[in-house]
Amino acid sequence: MFNHILLQTPVPRDLPLDLPLPKEVLIVLLVFSFLLHILFVNLMVGGSILTLWSQIKGLKNKDYDTLAHEIAETITVNKSLAVVLGVAPLLSINTLYTVYFYSANALTGIFWISVIPLVTVAFLLTYAHKYSWKILENNKALHISMMGLSVAIFLFIPLIFLVNVNLMLFPEKWNTIEGFAHALTLPNVFPRYFHFLLASLGTTGLFIFWYFGRKSYDFESHFTTLTRYEIRKKAYSLTFGASAAQFIIGPVVLLTLPTKGFSWHLIFTIGIGVIFALPAMYWIWKGITGKAEDIANNFWKVALTLGLTITFMGSGRHIYRATALAPHQKLVEAKTIAYKKEVKEATEEMKNAPAEKPASDNPGEAIFQAKCSACHAMDVKVVGPPIKEMVSIYKNDAKGLHDWILKPGKKRPDYPQMPALGLSEQEINDVANYILEQK
Repeated sequence: MFNHILLQTPVPRDLPLDLPLPKEVLIVLLVFSFLLHILFVNLMVGGSILTLWSQIKGLKNKDYDTLAHEIAETITVNKSLAVVLGVAPLLSINTLYTVYFYSANALTGIFWISVIPLVTVAFLLTYAHKYSWKILENNKALHISMMGLSVAIFLFIPLIFLVNVNLMLFPEKWNTIEGFAHALTLPNVFPRYFHFLLASLGTTGLFIFWYFGRKSYDFESHFTTLTRYEIRKKAYSLTFGASAAQFIIGPVVLLTLPTKGFSWHLIFTIGIGVIFALPAMYWIWKGITGKAEDIANNFWKVALTLGLTITFMGSGRHIYRATALAPHQKLVEAKTIAYKKEVKEATEEMKNAPAEKPASDNPGEAIFQAKCSACHAMDVKVVGPPIKEMVSIYKNDAKGLHDWILKPGKKRPDYPQMPALGLSEQEINDVANYILEQK
């Protein structure tokens, strides 16, 4: 069935250019740089959501407003790192999957292009929100609205990216997709998106747990009612809840993905990631339910094991992509080989073609070919009389031929009037001499 669908799929030829690095190196670079990039994207998205939530709660409890301000301080840094670290995976995926990436770009159209202005607006809003905290102290509705709009944009941008990258995997859908909104209807889009949101909240919870737990952080000078333990427990609980939800939605993501990308290698890789997540969940739960002074005992174990989980999950993403696209890539490769063969044959044909006859050194012949050959041939009538007939008329009257070329007229009813050629005196003499030299 899939092979039948594949036959109906657009198959462009690839760019016949060598990769700048070995393919294996580019794959490692893509996976590693993407994981770094998505880490700070998670912190940016999750941080903005928690800032909004905390600031709304801060309307009744001043300490939550302080918490919102402290988290907001990190958003602008994390979003800058997310953008900078996004360059490497973007270049890598462009290089490895050029045909697929740009085809998806074209299908998502204006929404893909809108990422740039949306990112710009969101960044400006986060900076404005951060630096207007005191200025808008008495206008919380406006201040919270700024963060609310930032959150909305930060939530929409990843959805655009996800739809675009998702379309890369399904060239068999390219003939049927009619824009961004239509691409949203693919069954695996929203499960993957919700999985991303949960990852953002879980990662941010872990970050906040570390951030407010630092010994160098003067907690008591910022907060009056909330304790360090309370904030860290809430952060740990957020990570636990988001991770537990991922265990539920993860299988949904897999079940909604087309089976064409599945392999035992993929199942093994994801399985290893899940195995590493299990002790992390246990240690987090132990920290939440244990004594306050013991809450951070296993933090670095949690960070390490969840980091390994993310690494294996990121590798699984690439394995699925490579497996899903392999059949189509073979078709593209065959078309590219055929194209290269055609180019080589055309090049050889040009090399072996007989050399063109060099242009004559006779200026009269050159003028005749340029100005006269459309109407006159050697011995047959084309529009005007043949050259041989001209020679028979003017062989002893070179001046007569000269005057005729200078000021042509109409002599015979079965021939059209010859137009004036606009030649110089020298050109007329040259072409007249050439005509009279013909036998």
